[in-house]
Amino acid sequence: RSLTLWDLILYGIIVIQPTAPMPAYGVFSNAGQGHVVTSILIAMVAMVFTAMSYGRMARVYPSAGSAYTYVGRELHPSLGYVTGWGMTMDYILNPLICTIWCAKAMADLLSGTRFQIPYPGLIWPLFFAGLFTVLNLRGVQTSARINRTLCAIMGAVILAFFWYTIRYIFHLPQYPEAYFLRPFYNPETFTVNRVFHGTSVAVLTYIGFDGISTLSEEVENPKRNIFLATVLVCLITGLLASAEVYGAQLLSPQYNFSVDESTNAFSHVAAIAGGALLTKAISLTLLIATIGSGMGSQLGAARLLYGMGRSNAIPKKFFGAIHPKTRIPANNVVFVGVIALIGAFLITYDNGAELLNFGALIAFMGVNLASLTHYYIRGADRTMGQLIPPILGFIICFFIWIHLSNLALIAGSIWMVSGIAYGAWKTRGFRADLVNFDLPPEDEA
Repeated sequence: RSLTLWDLILYGIIVIQPTAPMPAYGVFSNAGQGHVVTSILIAMVAMVFTAMSYGRMARVYPSAGSAYTYVGRELHPSLGYVTGWGMTMDYILNPLICTIWCAKAMADLLSGTRFQIPYPGLIWPLFFAGLFTVLNLRGVQTSARINRTLCAIMGAVILAFFWYTIRYIFHLPQYPEAYFLRPFYNPETFTVNRVFHGTSVAVLTYIGFDGISTLSEEVENPKRNIFLATVLVCLITGLLASAEVYGAQLLSPQYNFSVDESTNAFSHVAAIAGGALLTKAISLTLLIATIGSGMGSQLGAARLLYGMGRSNAIPKKFFGAIHPKTRIPANNVVFVGVIALIGAFLITYDNGAELLNFGALIAFMGVNLASLTHYYIRGADRTMGQLIPPILGFIICFFIWIHLSNLALIAGSIWMVSGIAYGAWKTRGFRADLVNFDLPPEDEA
């Protein structure tokens, strides 16, 4: 046990990335009709309550930090299965939206230069889906030193953005107070449904915070530090993300972006204050960060499928195989890479982000219910502190979830129904052992 509280916080910030809202800024703005700051803050409240539930459940199950485990053991194995199936969609879609974003960002970065290539809509998705797959098959992983260096570069870019934004605003003519309040409340476009629809997408900013709970066995005083780190990472991420998008909304009143504009909207808005140099710096930094995120999420999805294949929930011969030399589930890496490639041509980044959040919010609601059940319903020492946070976390997450787009709700429901039907068939009406969604240890896969 060598990790301190600050080690955990730094780990969480690196996993989520301090630039988390920048790649999807245009998507958030389109969904909330400009209320990006408000959406991120509402999502932060939901995530803080959910983080408290994750931290508390990590005390009970220190060796297994998965929503599937918490829900399956505290509520019912079949509900754990439903949660795990939702997580599977979450894991598989993450590399897909990274492929879409990287492809569009690279095409945008090289647009108008001598390096611009023909058919960028075809070439760049092929390139990035192939890049993630090849690097994962070769066992290439970013080291802790590279992650810290990248985090420092992101920090420098964020500081540069704030510096240029503040300097630009101070040189503007005097504006009324409404100008500075518009990012929180724009009377022309504000409705509760629009803001919560924006929030349903803005949850993407926080995806990954639950990874802190998987480090329970390496932390000093895990009962205290896992809880504190998970909550603090959500708070720090929310406040930093809000400041970043607040600056962007002050620079430009535009809140509707086309499909092509929305992918790299933040970088282009930053150009108003910092010019082409700041735009290129932000675009390049986000591109490198998203490549790392795409690789990591693809390997995570491959490991999840390996865990299911190993328990013979899905065909073991294909999904349960690992490469004898690299010890990587190579079949699964290729499988997820093919899904990312095909999906990049079929759906938009906006659609992919909402579908990903469909599964993530199901997991978050499940963990809140598991925490409520363990500590308040079954617990001997019942307090309001064990009752209120999980209830509020569940209610807010549910309210956000029902405000996903109709397309996301329909497609996600089809995924869930097909998963439940598969589980019922596989377990003869949920009477046999259920699918194991636990991620295998790193050294095993």
